[in-house]
Amino acid sequence: MAESSAGSVMLARSAMNRAATEGQRPAGRPVRGARRISAALAGLAASTRYELLTFDDPVASAGCAIPEPFLELAGACMRAAAERAAEVRRIVPRHARPCIEGELRIPGRARLTETIPFKMIVVDRTVAAIPLDLELLYNGLLLIRDPVVVQALARAHHHCWNTAEELTYTPPPPRRPCGDLPPQLRPVLDALLSGVTDETAATRLGMSARTYSRRVGELMAALGTTSRFRAGAEAARRGWL
Repeated sequence: MAESSAGSVMLARSAMNRAATEGQRPAGRPVRGARRISAALAGLAASTRYELLTFDDPVASAGCAIPEPFLELAGACMRAAAERAAEVRRIVPRHARPCIEGELRIPGRARLTETIPFKMIVVDRTVAAIPLDLELLYNGLLLIRDPVVVQALARAHHHCWNTAEELTYTPPPPRRPCGDLPPQLRPVLDALLSGVTDETAATRLGMSARTYSRRVGELMAALGTTSRFRAGAEAARRGWL
């Protein structure tokens, strides 16, 4: 079984390399910069419908100079995606067990393995995200929609899942409703999470820069923050994505 798992990982990496060098389509779209990475993660969370597969190491960022608001947003996006999905399968390295059993738990099932081959998110077997350095999403990610590569990654996860140890823990309590997003602020939230500049967002929404700025202020007030990163995290926490 271990050989099968290793073979699936090699298959996934081979598929990525092949898709990058053959045909017209690249293997995926590189996304760099905290703002654009945050937008990509929010988009993944919002698009999740029935399944979320991950290789995850929640302690990998320890000791790295990653802004706390980014970590908050990334965590909130993963929780939002997990709460949307009917099936959540998360594979984590054994050394991360205390973290999984503590405050960073997310809904769904989790299994332990000695190591993970790379960090990975697969949503509904249609789109995947892998860190460009295979370690930290903050350093950039590859957003993959090529069906062959996505299926290869899902297969690698499947084989690792079959050899991993089931982790049982008491799930966190359900979230309390936080009210609905005011309709006039929905396009502003979408624009804020898209990673575009305020000037571009205002133009797309047909607003003046002053009106857009005022609407952003209203959104921040509704979310109880003045930080755009924390606004994204709070929107995810409230289920507004």
